[in-house]
Amino acid sequence: MTKAMLISLIAAAVVADQLTKAAALSLLSQGTAVPVFPSFNLSLGFNTGASFGMMGGIMAGKPLLMAALTGALTTAFAVMAFRAQHALERAGFALVVGGALGNIIDRLRQGAVTDFLDFYWRDWHWPTFNVADTAITLGAVLILAASLPVRRRKEPVLDQS
Repeated sequence: MTKAMLISLIAAAVVADQLTKAAALSLLSQGTAVPVFPSFNLSLGFNTGASFGMMGGIMAGKPLLMAALTGALTTAFAVMAFRAQHALERAGFALVVGGALGNIIDRLRQGAVTDFLDFYWRDWHWPTFNVADTAITLGAVLILAASLPVRRRKEPVLDQS
């Protein structure tokens, strides 16, 4: 994966996230779930905490602090993305960076992250999330997959140019 492809993947994650959040903000009302199919709703919500609302009480009203902390981690992951030797690892870090940037944009723009994907089973709901969270999770899975010993032996090392 070239550096241009890496940057394109980061940009694609940010754009997909921001476009879907813009649609959710314009089409959904907070507190009203829109059923899509069994066990899945579109449900507008806002997260002031970290992933899945963790630390929401502690970080509520401190979006700049959350954006700064997330920004520092995102910068570290971006450096790792450009230094990674294997395509799968690079793609994973790129998705993490793109997703994190999408959520940072929300924190800076509106003080909270827009969430709207609501999966549930009976009365139990997974914490509502968004496309950025999906990119971060998929990126983490790719990074883990790239670290598997079997995968590492088979995958060629990238050219550093």
